[in-house]
Amino acid sequence: MPSQGIVIGANDSDSDISIDLEQTSRPRGKGKGKANDKKKADKGKSKAKEQAYTWEASFTRSWDTVQEDEAGSLQTSVEDLMARGRRRRLLAPASAIRRTIIRHLVLILDLSSAMMDRDMRPTRFDLMLQYAREFIAEWFDQNPLGQIGVVGMRAGLGERIGEMSGNPQEVLKSIADRHKLEPTGEPSLQNAIEMARGSMSHLPTHSSREILLIFGSLTTCDPGNIHDTLNACVKDKIRISLVAIAAEMKICRELCEQTGGQFGVAMNEGHFKDLLFELVPPPAQRAMTRSVGGGAGGTNPAADLMMMGFPTRLPDSSPLSLCVCHSEMKSQGFLCPRCKSKVCDVPTDCDICGLMIVSSPHLARSYHHLFPVSPYDAV
Repeated sequence: MPSQGIVIGANDSDSDISIDLEQTSRPRGKGKGKANDKKKADKGKSKAKEQAYTWEASFTRSWDTVQEDEAGSLQTSVEDLMARGRRRRLLAPASAIRRTIIRHLVLILDLSSAMMDRDMRPTRFDLMLQYAREFIAEWFDQNPLGQIGVVGMRAGLGERIGEMSGNPQEVLKSIADRHKLEPTGEPSLQNAIEMARGSMSHLPTHSSREILLIFGSLTTCDPGNIHDTLNACVKDKIRISLVAIAAEMKICRELCEQTGGQFGVAMNEGHFKDLLFELVPPPAQRAMTRSVGGGAGGTNPAADLMMMGFPTRLPDSSPLSLCVCHSEMKSQGFLCPRCKSKVCDVPTDCDICGLMIVSSPHLARSYHHLFPVSPYDAV
């Protein structure tokens, strides 16, 4: 009997013949087998989507929020996320929040060999120095009663670059010479944070203690357990914020989260500047437990009175006299209201009697953070 309808492929095997014979014996149900297989596959896929792995429940699928555009690029989504962050900061609630207007900040710069990479133009190191200078100028403009110190980390050590000072010119002068800050070796987070913590141990309770790290490496060379340093910072109420240039490291995020600081990874030059300048306004003050009348503890944050002096400004035509800050003969300057010593710039602490000397515009400029203006409506 002739075998009608049997098709044998190039690979002449029994399995091919049996499949074709089955199809010829049931000509009416030709598409049923494929349809059933497709239904089973779709059912399996949907089941896999519904029943995620148990360990996936604790992770946020951040990659699902980023969508490609028509050209297959992610640039549009990234720019949209950055613009959304800027808009959120601009539309922040204008309600009065208790903030610390007398701030003490230690700026820690990464001076390791990783900062010579050219993924940010001209190099990470040059861009960091440029933005650090702009940040210091803006920070002192918004926080004239604050002080900044500069620490570098290179060759596995922490290096003091600039002492804590309330004069922006002195802080900018400490990072002006590029050749003195030439990157080399590996960074050490623990050594740099310990040095910054030691320089803030004597500060009073009414001032804030903050550390800002600009970190471009993916490694850290620490002599001990960095979690001990982290616990000491939490105990001393030091707030650590970090701007990463390379990528996120777990210890960096832990440093920020446990101390109440901010953490961010710069995606490009503009985003790097945005993350840095987010830290210019003073942070909200933490509520501290305070015992009321020696009994049960209350949640009212402690408030201390401070003594400040408003100096007398000397005109340029005044006779030359010795300033106590630089020991130089100058005509212009400010007279301390308590001991009549002459200082060059304000705000500062008098080197003779230790009084904080400020001018009324500086006090007013710090005061506007406590009662911000409500956002303007577009007309």
